[in-house]
Amino acid sequence: MYLVWIFIDRVVHELQFVLTCVVFVLKSEGQQGEICSEQSYVLLHASRKTFSNVKVSISAQWTPSAHNDSVPAFCPVETWEDNHLFADEKQATLFLGALDSIFLFSYAVGLYLSGIIGDRVNLRYVLCFGLCGSAIVEFLFGTLTEWLHVYNVYLYCSLWVLNGLLQSAVWPCVVAVMGNWFGKAGRGFVFGLWSACASVGNILGAFLASSVLKYGYEYAFLVTSVVQFAGGVVVFFGLLTSPKEVGLHLESETGLSPVETDTDSHRPLMSDEEEDNEQQVETYSQQCRTDQPPEEPEDEPPHAIGFFQAFCLPGVLLYSLAYACLKLVNYSFFFWLPFYLSNNYGWKEAEADRLSVWYDVGGIVGGTLQGLISDFMGKRAPVLVFSLVMAMGSLVGYSRSPNDKVINAVILAITGFFIGGPSNMISSAISADLGRQDILRGSQEALATVTGIVDGTGSIGAAVGQYLVSLIESKLGWMSVFYFFVVMTGGSVVFIVPLLVRELRDMWRERQALRHQL
Repeated sequence: MYLVWIFIDRVVHELQFVLTCVVFVLKSEGQQGEICSEQSYVLLHASRKTFSNVKVSISAQWTPSAHNDSVPAFCPVETWEDNHLFADEKQATLFLGALDSIFLFSYAVGLYLSGIIGDRVNLRYVLCFGLCGSAIVEFLFGTLTEWLHVYNVYLYCSLWVLNGLLQSAVWPCVVAVMGNWFGKAGRGFVFGLWSACASVGNILGAFLASSVLKYGYEYAFLVTSVVQFAGGVVVFFGLLTSPKEVGLHLESETGLSPVETDTDSHRPLMSDEEEDNEQQVETYSQQCRTDQPPEEPEDEPPHAIGFFQAFCLPGVLLYSLAYACLKLVNYSFFFWLPFYLSNNYGWKEAEADRLSVWYDVGGIVGGTLQGLISDFMGKRAPVLVFSLVMAMGSLVGYSRSPNDKVINAVILAITGFFIGGPSNMISSAISADLGRQDILRGSQEALATVTGIVDGTGSIGAAVGQYLVSLIESKLGWMSVFYFFVVMTGGSVVFIVPLLVRELRDMWRERQALRHQL
């Protein structure tokens, strides 16, 4: 116990030191907003990954030792039998899948709402509320219930619904912050690299959980929730949500420029020269009023777009449905990969946690490279379709991976490259494209709303999938689960094909127009 508290104290102090340095150094244009928004989702995914990494331990804790070979005998046996939740490990696995679905359903509903709220309320307040509130709920779910030996299905479900609603406040807001700071030029590369924050959070969460798992799964929840809460406090005091907060505005789609100020702002309020020329200036201005056109009204602040208006924007529906299929697969790896490695190959839980990070490594590289390629092409759909077709092959290959950690890690990284990469692109760069379309230029603001719609629809698909994964695995085995993943990835391709045809047609017209010019 004492060593665990020393570890937590060290992590918190190190995080505080690093973030203090970041806030102190990054006072210039946009870097503070970018770092704080990235840090927000890193910490959120680190805490979210904890539940995935400790499923074996939770299942063992909720199942009587007589029906669970993965846990040693408890003494006294009578005390253990009075506290267990489920009769065997299969029932516990089904409930874990149900918890994933409950979380994602509430997360999806929250995304639709938080996207609308994010376009109307200060993004900094929404982010801080989501991060700190979620940290408290996770502490109650994983740590306090175990310390007090409170095991109740309805309590777990209620806390996980609340956790999904609170976490949903983060992603639309951080995408909106990034959209405020970066224009369309290079957005694929910038957002592809930045969206790797989710994968970085998964890696961080895996290492944090595995490092304290030997003390009990409750300490994994404790560490990540404390770190997440500290990050929420830093976001509240350090996040810059818009260039306007530091006197900048978007000059074009590619950069920032200082906001124009009055050239006489440095002069004193009253001077002898002003008093001498005051009457001359007033007389001259009266003569010029009749010759000059009336002044144009100042630009009004952008108005938030309605939910149904945002849903009807070109490309939003198709990308949302495609993301529903893709996020089902991506989040199945996120929630079930450590459990699959431990259950299918018999590897220790801590080893399975560390090996699962190779999927996220592949996703980081995939999202960055595919975003860069889409920037060079000027189109997103061709890159997505090619990657998803390759993902179907990699899923089949990974389902037949031998019981060798090196080979498994290599195939896992390739699978993450072709699945995690497109997932990062749709949830970040493409969502930003859809929320900053030319038809919205002017008085309407839709970035957070569109992001909430795309990610919310994706979360509904993922929520349905998590329970189906546990159900298919218990009835048919893991091989059938991977065939299910292949089918859903193919469904993603089907929804993107109309967008692919349109973009290829546009590329052909552009090439023909260029030939005529030459």
